[in-house]
Amino acid sequence: MSVIDPYQHIVVEHQYSHIFTVTVRKATNVTKGAIGDMLDTPDPYVELFIPSAPDCRKRTKHFNNDVNPVWNETFEFILDPNQENVLEVTLMDANYVMDETLGTSTFPVSSLKLGEKKEVQLTFNDVPVIAILGSGGGFRAMVGFAGVMKALYESGILDCATYIAGLSGSTWYMSTLYSHPDFPEKGPKEINQELMNSVSHNPLLLLTPQKVKRYIEALWNKKSSGQPVTFTDIFGMLIGETLIHNRMDTTLSNMKEKINNAQCALPLFTCLHVKPDVSELMFADWVEFSPYEIGMAKYGTFMSPDLFGSKFFMGTVVKKYSENPLHFLMGVWGSAFSILFNRVLGVSNSQNKGPTMEEELENIRLKHLVSNDSSDSEDESHHPKGTENAEANQEYQNSSQESWVQRMLMALVGDSALFNTREGRAGKVHNFMLGLNLNSCYPLSPLADLLTQESVEEDELDAAVADPDEFERIYEPLDVKSKKIHIVDSGLTFNLPYPLILRPQRGVDLIISFDFSARPSDSSPPFKEILLAEKWAKMNKLPFPKIDPNVFDREGMKECYVFKPKDTSSEKDCPTIIHFVLANINFRKYRAPGIPRETQEEKDFADFDIFDDPNTPFSTFNFQYPNEAFKRLHDLMEFNTLNNIDVIKQAMMESIEYRKENPSRCSVSLSSVEARRFFNKNNLNNNHT
Repeated sequence: MSVIDPYQHIVVEHQYSHIFTVTVRKATNVTKGAIGDMLDTPDPYVELFIPSAPDCRKRTKHFNNDVNPVWNETFEFILDPNQENVLEVTLMDANYVMDETLGTSTFPVSSLKLGEKKEVQLTFNDVPVIAILGSGGGFRAMVGFAGVMKALYESGILDCATYIAGLSGSTWYMSTLYSHPDFPEKGPKEINQELMNSVSHNPLLLLTPQKVKRYIEALWNKKSSGQPVTFTDIFGMLIGETLIHNRMDTTLSNMKEKINNAQCALPLFTCLHVKPDVSELMFADWVEFSPYEIGMAKYGTFMSPDLFGSKFFMGTVVKKYSENPLHFLMGVWGSAFSILFNRVLGVSNSQNKGPTMEEELENIRLKHLVSNDSSDSEDESHHPKGTENAEANQEYQNSSQESWVQRMLMALVGDSALFNTREGRAGKVHNFMLGLNLNSCYPLSPLADLLTQESVEEDELDAAVADPDEFERIYEPLDVKSKKIHIVDSGLTFNLPYPLILRPQRGVDLIISFDFSARPSDSSPPFKEILLAEKWAKMNKLPFPKIDPNVFDREGMKECYVFKPKDTSSEKDCPTIIHFVLANINFRKYRAPGIPRETQEEKDFADFDIFDDPNTPFSTFNFQYPNEAFKRLHDLMEFNTLNNIDVIKQAMMESIEYRKENPSRCSVSLSSVEARRFFNKNNLNNNHT
């Protein structure tokens, strides 16, 4: 029998509280920035704060002059599970007068299940996100990037980088470096010496009967297993034999062991998905490669590297193949040279027929792949200056070795399509998006309003490049009915891998880009590729600082140019860009920054042109670098990087200051996504009412 108290007017409901336990273990590499650490070594402690808790603020003890403190202190908070509880973790520096905040991070307590234990590593933003970019340009880009990476490694800048992104020739150096068994313990200095020896010989010397036989057997096995085979496979083997000949079985996934504990920056590689009948300059989907995943941000589709090339249907693997070796990817990333392989072989154009090497690579942007082999051959046979096919045949008749190699390679498929058509030479893989349903109006995309339009007006873009055909069709979707897709060199649209770095989630503060692209002469303006990158970024509504081409008229040729975001709403969250170009200016006078050249031998070594040299030792299609040519280009870019190291450090300091005031440059936040999702859900409900 229950007893009723007549004085009780209110029923108190039984509720449960949760006890939230936090153990602060340790911190590593606590810093106040380069200048701050020079003045005072940090005395770190951690402050914990949950606004919704009754005893809401707790802190650890501090350690004097210890940048790697170990606390192992445990704290308890009593929480109301019906509230949104968020833990704020602040890293502090104890001072006599006033303690200094080094960084703050948050953790949503509601993400934990009752009784769940979780170890979380937090990163505090007093450190900027830095990306290093290398352009395409064949072995010229590879050798130049080798000098750059040596300078960045030995100066300590490389230790500060989060990402290294490469395109075409730069990916070949990145592949060589990251696949080396001794990297990063062994730096680029020793590895570059090995590289110099590797490229001092003509690549044709690798095409011995034994090796060609091995190539053909490997490709025949690949074709027999049901995978597409093109000349890019063969070109990749040739590049691999030249650069990573003692590790031909290595894969992209193997690079994880170089970065799984943040030993060095995350490497990002790229190629394009293109349509057979559309110029790469009008339509191209950027494909991103890392040791962890491969995919296309445009569609939000990614897979582990071991699945790339396997057969998919409706998002499910229906036939898995072994992971492609790294040299196959190297061939794909630099497949412009596969498409124009007769140039790679060094076939001379002694009678001045047809376009030059640089012109032909440039013109390929305006041409297209054709899915029908016969129509492709027919199209090229009516070229006014003679076909690539006919020209190549004439040239190969003049070289018994090259003619023999061609016949051997053609034997793989039994016809000339493998070698003599653009489609036969471009990369090809199974379409991993086969059978998927694509909705071109993804409501969370900032491009949702644009995707229904045929194009974007040029005056809306405010871009410096005004060709209406450039990127005109980039909003179009991939053909999900095609069983195979073409993948080609990203340099065929523009020659800098900015799309990899501009993904908003990466929140990059500082981009240090190195452009090794060909120019008509050493004195030509060096902004063509970065202007295309700017236009692409604006069309995709991505933050990008204004590139003022008139800076060349005002300041002339320089080793690097700095483009900073203006303090306007249109350039909010834009990264700073330091843009290095190929230019031999101060290197002629100085053998190291501030140290003049003295002997005539030193002066003669540095007195060379890059694009104006009539012997074209640094041509895009030169695949043999004698030691002197290698050292000249390598040492030039090492010098140019070190000669501007103060410019880099100053930009890093400014980025640190920005980070202190703005925890992240990421232009996409979870709260904004949730808000848009709620808004679109309500609209959907209203439409159904």
